[in-house]
Formats: sequence, structure tokens, C-alpha cells
Amino acid sequence: MTTSYNRLDKDQAAVLLVDHQTGLLSLVRDIHPDTFKNNVLALADLAQYFRLPTILTTSFEDGPNGPLVPELKGMFPDAPYIARPGQINAWDNEDFVASVKATGKKQLIIAGVVTEVCVAFPTLSALCEDFEVFVVTDASGTFNALTRDSAWDRMSQAGAQLMTWFGVACELHRDWRNDIEGLGALFANHIPDYRNLINSYTTLTSKS
Repeated sequence: MTTSYNRLDKDQAAVLLVDHQTGLLSLVRDIHPDTFKNNVLALADLAQYFRLPTILTTSFEDGPNGPLVPELKGMFPDAPYIARPGQINAWDNEDFVASVKATGKKQLIIAGVVTEVCVAFPTLSALCEDFEVFVVTDASGTFNALTRDSAWDRMSQAGAQLMTWFGVACELHRDWRNDIEGLGALFANHIPDYRNLINSYTTLTSKS
């Protein structure tokens, strides 16, 4: 079976950060907590770098799920922030869907906690309304590899594309000549080995 290569376009994409809440983060066990938080913040940084419309949402934050991770709220003070009173599927909340559609974008980059619920449910719902959905796997987390893999399989079979935050950044950027220093700095801030690469590059170029 052949499929078309529908690549991300920075002029057509929006980012949805779903339920990255302090309580729910304690459930993430399929990826190391420090790595996971770094990946979430890297996704947030690339959303800012590419000036992508970004929507934040939480579910039942007055309950055990807890409030949104404070770093995200601080990074996007002017972004739509939908505190859902109880809907488990963010797409069941009219304000959330209205905010998504108000962006005018047809490509949705989604990440959240937990993968098989908070990510999968709005992903499947958005696909039914003819959005292209790109799930950021390493900025989404859940209980274990079994539940993660089951969710990935369900979403990919429905038409979602599974990507990492690094892949998202590279596909949006297209060409290093667009901006070496800016994207390089973003990578260096979140990937220690890439920091070494950038330091080597800047040292060499400063001598030329």
C-alpha cells in the first residue's frame, strides 16, 4: 500500500497541549520523568520558535489531575487556555473545539497525558473532522509500554502520523539555511549531545 507524504507546514499547523497536569504527570512511566518534561518543554519551545498557534487545555484540574504544569502556562500567557470542567475527551468541550477551529489551521500537532486517553481521544475525533493529526510521541506519556503501544497503533491505523519533537522541528524548518543559529540553539537547549555539536560548529565558524 502506498501513502502520500503529507509533511508538516509551519503555515498550516497548530499545537495542542492536552492535560500536561501535575497530577497526571505522576502516572507517566513509559519514559523517564526528566526526559519527558524536557521533551514537553522542547515541543513548547519549537511552537514558540515557529510561531505556531498553541492551545492549552486541562481536565478536572480541581480534582486529582492537578493544575497545568506551570512552565507551560508561563510560556504561553496569551494562548487559549481551556480548563475543562470534566470532559475526558477534549474534543467534547465546545470551547476547545472552537479554539482549534479559530486557528484556521488544518494540521494539528498533539501531545498530552495520558497517551491512550487524553491524546488518542481528541486525535481520533479531529481525524473524523478531516484534520491532519501529528502525534508527538515523546512529549506524550502513559503508564507503560503496553498501553502506549496500543494507543499508537490505534491512532496510526486511524490516520494519525506519529513523530518526535525533533522530527517535528526538522520537518517544519525544511532547510538549515533558513536559520542555523536559532534552530541550533533550540536543539542545544534540549539535547546535550547537540550542544556539543553546536559548540564545535560555532568555534570553527568564529575562526573563519
